[in-house]
Amino acid sequence: LERLMESGGGSAQAGGSLTLSCAAGEYIAREWYLGWFRQIPGQEREGVAVIGPFGATLYADNVKGRFTISKDGAKKTLYLHMNSLKPEDTAMYYCAIDLRTDLPKFLSRGPSRKFGDWGQGTQVTVSA
Repeated sequence: LERLMESGGGSAQAGGSLTLSCAAGEYIAREWYLGWFRQIPGQEREGVAVIGPFGATLYADNVKGRFTISKDGAKKTLYLHMNSLKPEDTAMYYCAIDLRTDLPKFLSRGPSRKFGDWGQGTQVTVSA
């Protein structure tokens, strides 16, 4: 499987913005589900935002209205635009893919085992 590469993390103050990128290669193609997940040390990884093959999106309640997931087919890149950042958004962020799933399942359970090889992620740190 082609490796996903996350970038764009960094430090921001509460209320600020960051945009994460994920070089997704051929997984940008229409049949794939793509998503952003995050993990705080000592806690389970959680779904943040997912986008389906035809562009439908679904967000976790704690980021709804603040984060926007999008994809650019020409650049083969998945994005997560994060606004109104909060200290509780501090985490390592990962992108992921899946096939033959649905948005609620993908957001809540993450990728199936076949596609569960997580990349290095990108760290987001938000200070109060």
